[in-house]
Amino acid sequence: MSRVRAIVLRAAGTNCDRETVHALELAGARAERVHVARLAEKPALLSSCQILVLPGGFTYGDDTGAGRILGLELERRLGEPLSRFVESGRLVMGICNGFQVLVRMGLLPGFGKGTVALTDNDSGRFECRWIVLESRSQKTVYCPPGERLAMPVAHGEGKFVVSDAETLARLEAEGQIAFVYSGKGTAPAGYPENPNGSVGGIAGITDATGRVLGLMPHPERHVHLYHHPDWTLPGEPRRPDGRLLFEGAVSFASREVAA
Repeated sequence: MSRVRAIVLRAAGTNCDRETVHALELAGARAERVHVARLAEKPALLSSCQILVLPGGFTYGDDTGAGRILGLELERRLGEPLSRFVESGRLVMGICNGFQVLVRMGLLPGFGKGTVALTDNDSGRFECRWIVLESRSQKTVYCPPGERLAMPVAHGEGKFVVSDAETLARLEAEGQIAFVYSGKGTAPAGYPENPNGSVGGIAGITDATGRVLGLMPHPERHVHLYHHPDWTLPGEPRRPDGRLLFEGAVSFASREVAA
């Protein structure tokens, strides 16, 4: 796994890049923080890595909408290299603000720009809390279906919406719904389990290949047991759930490198 290389992209306002590098290194990758300006000057850097992560934060202050400026910058300055990167079968993960950027660019859901969006939380305020995710997709390389994962959220524009019923049906039919907010028992997740009011409780999606992933919760903030606020309480054995996604990515990439 040491042969797997990852780039964690940063820009003005990114604030989760170091944590994301740490999470990737725990999973066995060699990760590097790269500023968007440097990548635009040297797009060949992408050819040396197998994983690209757009971490959380508030790029460019979210002044014109969450992820909008960085999305436009990547489209205009790195659109072709990023398309080649995705087409080559490599992995892209967007976390929180990074998810917003991937949607703005149209890399997610990958079948029509503007078919999905991330907008203001129903609560009308910033939501920062621990939630439980359920993994749903058999297609994604990051996490098998049926896992229940504890992670924190921290966002003001995390409500996942679709342009029409056909878009939602397509996401479901093609196995692109990677994660949903989990309710109590079999009940659909309501507030606060679904912290933003996302349609269908959707917390993360992939493209049709399962290799481009976007999710609102922060897996890099639960890569050690002690990250969870209840880690000292007695009960079932716990695990650092967020690490599973990074381990899944590195495991997949390592097989591709070895092939």
